[in-house]
Amino acid sequence: MAVLLAMFLLALATQQVMGVVSQQAQREREAELLRIGAEIVRAIGAYHEQSPGAVKDWPPSLEALTDDRRFVSLQRRLRRIYADPITRSHEWGIVPAPGGGIAGVYSQSERAPIRTAGTELTELGLGAAQRYSDWKFVYTPRVAGESAGVKP
Repeated sequence: MAVLLAMFLLALATQQVMGVVSQQAQREREAELLRIGAEIVRAIGAYHEQSPGAVKDWPPSLEALTDDRRFVSLQRRLRRIYADPITRSHEWGIVPAPGGGIAGVYSQSERAPIRTAGTELTELGLGAAQRYSDWKFVYTPRVAGESAGVKP
């Protein structure tokens, strides 16, 4: 009977530890999503702002950020198209730009995020969300006197 009780207590302890480990892994994937989202916004902004000519173009696809051939020399705004750390897929939700192209991305995950507030979310223009797909990483073009950045 003592051995069964010891095994039961060990199983409970293991379950608690696995819950903590799982939550820590989700926190790390969430931080990676925020980092990648901000990097994609910077790349879209660079593509848009450095468009040749007076008309500013939006990238037609995420691939255009890794291989921008609008110039004499090849421009790389991103090294590669990153996988969404939450879904672990290369398929991102796309926020369309006015007039065509891509203005931003979002995770297609319906899971609830752990972070609901904080400085990092505020700096990225992200608010409280019910699911990761609510966090939209969108580039907003500069208006005279303002700085460009992420739009909520």
